[in-house]
Amino acid sequence: MKIATVTFLKSATHPTHYPDHDLPEVAFAGRSNVGKSSLINTLVNRKSLAKTSGTPGKTRLINFFLVNNRLSFVDLPGYGFAKVSQSVKKNWGPMIETYLRERKNLRLVVVIFDVRREPSGDDLSLVRWLAHYDRPFLFILTKADKLSKNQAIVRVRKIRAFLGDESGADMVLFSAKTGIGKDVIWQKLLETVQCG
Repeated sequence: MKIATVTFLKSATHPTHYPDHDLPEVAFAGRSNVGKSSLINTLVNRKSLAKTSGTPGKTRLINFFLVNNRLSFVDLPGYGFAKVSQSVKKNWGPMIETYLRERKNLRLVVVIFDVRREPSGDDLSLVRWLAHYDRPFLFILTKADKLSKNQAIVRVRKIRAFLGDESGADMVLFSAKTGIGKDVIWQKLLETVQCG
């Protein structure tokens, strides 16, 4: 997809803060430090639209971005990082769940895993939750440049096996470093949100 304009819309912690628009939204969810911000930046051809950090747990708000005035990307806070305070963790769950459950123009949730790591219990809970509420989702396996093609195939199989019944969604290998998977991801996003 040709990216003409990308702008930061706003940050939110509560539904009253969400942007008041009817544009389709694609939310990006995953553990802290899984490469979520790098994925968003690569998709929109920007270096620092979504803030990247070596410190897990940096994103603590729901951040909305407008892409080509036709689509909104939503960067959700990462989950599962032990060093974030308990009070922050306690607020994250309901904040994210409320958005995922109640946002009417949410069309797709991009669930991000590091291809080199086993999915966590938090990952599995998120996927089961999305399936329960009938929210469409797409799996992106980041950091694909760190593995050989054969290693990546083995990892995809293991991740599918771990996810079990919920593993039927498409799974795309991606690397922010090489751009592998970027075009496939855009194709799947546009098919789902139908704003191409």
